[in-house]
Amino acid sequence: MSYKTYYPGGRKKALTFSYDDGQIFDRRLVEIFNKYNMKGTFHLNSGTLGKGGYVTEQEVKELYQGHEVSCHSVTHPYFNQLSQGQLNQEIWEDRRALERLAGYIMRGMSYPFGVYDERSIKTLKLLGIQYCRTVNATQGFNLPGDFLQWHPTCHHNDDLMKKLENFENQPAWYNMPLFYIWGHSYEFDRQNNWEVIENFCKAAAGNGDVWYATNIEIMDYINALRGLLFNVDLTQVCNPSSIPVWLGRDNDIYEIKPGQILNF
Repeated sequence: MSYKTYYPGGRKKALTFSYDDGQIFDRRLVEIFNKYNMKGTFHLNSGTLGKGGYVTEQEVKELYQGHEVSCHSVTHPYFNQLSQGQLNQEIWEDRRALERLAGYIMRGMSYPFGVYDERSIKTLKLLGIQYCRTVNATQGFNLPGDFLQWHPTCHHNDDLMKKLENFENQPAWYNMPLFYIWGHSYEFDRQNNWEVIENFCKAAAGNGDVWYATNIEIMDYINALRGLLFNVDLTQVCNPSSIPVWLGRDNDIYEIKPGQILNF
């Protein structure tokens, strides 16, 4: 007996965005995301908030409402050049500041400059960070094996419309493709090409097969799916997580609620 997994609501695909640094151009990017009902994660350096060219502390909660605020370190250093104490401080104090501003627990991050090593990963685990995005684009739509080395599909300069076409036309056997786009909002202003993200969002919007979600929503859902408990005969499944998940068997799709045990 085999099962097929789905995103919330029985959707087959997911799309998420990840943007770094918190410069003032996030304001325009958030407007575009909101216009087309996209969801993004914004990784902020708490030490630069309110300085020239960066969003202010006072606007963080309202500006990113409906999206995710996530860590990016206090001062944006190279992690592999820090002492252990400095590394701890950069992560812990960024968490502290952003939790105060956003009003919720910081569990995600992106690596400054995309630089990380085994020590960085171990430190993130100890300090409560559960996922961290790299800049190592896969050009594909696979789910991550290790959320602390979460590789995106591509940067937004990598021919988004062509990749959207590939994403929307994946073969039937490709289960749960994830389109994960990263970048910096200031790049659109610097390159004077805001139409790239606007046209993409317009084309990608309104697809009933796609779940538009933040990074943390994707991680929580995938972990809930991976945490399902089955009996030996695969005739009973239990969802021990706190969120509902969707599972397919034969031609039927089932919602398994938190704590529910389902018999087939």
